[in-house]
Amino acid sequence: MVAMVLVGVVALIHVYIVLLEMVWWTTPRGQKAFGLTPEFARETKVLAANQGLYNGFLAAGLVWGLVHPDPAVAWQIKLFFLACVAVAGLYGAATASRRILFIQTLPAVLTILALVLA
Repeated sequence: MVAMVLVGVVALIHVYIVLLEMVWWTTPRGQKAFGLTPEFARETKVLAANQGLYNGFLAAGLVWGLVHPDPAVAWQIKLFFLACVAVAGLYGAATASRRILFIQTLPAVLTILALVLA
């Protein structure tokens, strides 16, 4: 049960990231979250939306794992998408901001541990 809740939390984190990147990128909320100037946000809006779409796929995959009727397949789906989140977070932390390590990678890794140990 703990693992299921954590998967849901990681999915919600990614839904929030989708909103930040696809909807709020050029707003004060999006600019504050990513440390952007208004000019840079306007110039990179399309790139951010593309990035947001990929985060949406991660969230969708996690939700798919939560609702899949076959527990064995659901476990594999959740593990796969959590691993994708962790790898994306590691890459983001190495190339963009170390904060991503704590916002994206750490929750995914902790959830993987909960899933494997359940």
